[in-house]
Amino acid sequence: MAQQSVVAEFRDAYYSELDAGEQSALIAWLAFTGAWSGVRGITHAIRAGEGPFRNLSLGGEHLHHYMWGIGMLAGVGGVAVRGDEKLHRHPATAVTYGVGLALIVDEFALLLDLQDVYWAKQGRISVDVAIGGIAAAGSVFAALPVLRKVARRLRERGKETESQPADA
Repeated sequence: MAQQSVVAEFRDAYYSELDAGEQSALIAWLAFTGAWSGVRGITHAIRAGEGPFRNLSLGGEHLHHYMWGIGMLAGVGGVAVRGDEKLHRHPATAVTYGVGLALIVDEFALLLDLQDVYWAKQGRISVDVAIGGIAAAGSVFAALPVLRKVARRLRERGKETESQPADA
């Protein structure tokens, strides 16, 4: 039996273990986790004055990234309400949903207070850790069927290798 790469194992498990809805959920969780982590890194770099990124302003007003997230979720909502059935669970729809949600959640404190308290020290680290943990946990739980199948196949592959006689 030819051995597959670990990437091929994940791909096969993804398609065999998850139905279309589960695939969309996993993609959305992974997109949320990746986007939220990326936005956290970028905003910290902007705050520290490091790297190529800068705040985006229009007419002297800072454009917060939650507004891009709201626009993305509005687009996904339009697909859900009026879009073609094959677009409902399309990977691009799931990615757009996950990224849009991450952009909104990242600035949730600003939306709650309607003040730019985004960088207040009180609770900012705990909020970052909590949201990061939720994102990672959601991604892992959504991927559990895939992870289990890949682990099972890797264990079977290891047993096959152990049981084969060594070449003399």
